[in-house]
Amino acid sequence: MASTEASELLALMERFAAAWNRHDIDALMSCMHPDGIYEASTGAGRDGERFSGESAVRDGYQSLLDRMPDAQWHDARHFVAGDRGVTEWTFTATKPNGARIETDGCDLLTFREGLIVRKSSLRKIRPDQPAD
Repeated sequence: MASTEASELLALMERFAAAWNRHDIDALMSCMHPDGIYEASTGAGRDGERFSGESAVRDGYQSLLDRMPDAQWHDARHFVAGDRGVTEWTFTATKPNGARIETDGCDLLTFREGLIVRKSSLRKIRPDQPAD
């Protein structure tokens, strides 16, 4: 992969991270390939809850943002290797029951045609923090 392509993917990852913190669903989806897959960090499956295709991915992202309207991903750090990328972050949010989440995690990304075609989210499991 040429360095200009890697720099373009890093810029895409920066836009994607910023869109998450703005809770901007349209900006998030503009970073995703129409055939995209989102594997949430939670869910019954080995790979978390899986959303396939543009409509399902949008619904999965929106559901997360709706459940935790103050969700933020802090201190994002990105790297690219070929058609893969990793974003590390610290996630904070308030659950609907008032409990606080603060944990480290990462997104494993796969790129196709300059867009994200797969986002697999992983995060540390730790007890919720008491409500403020």
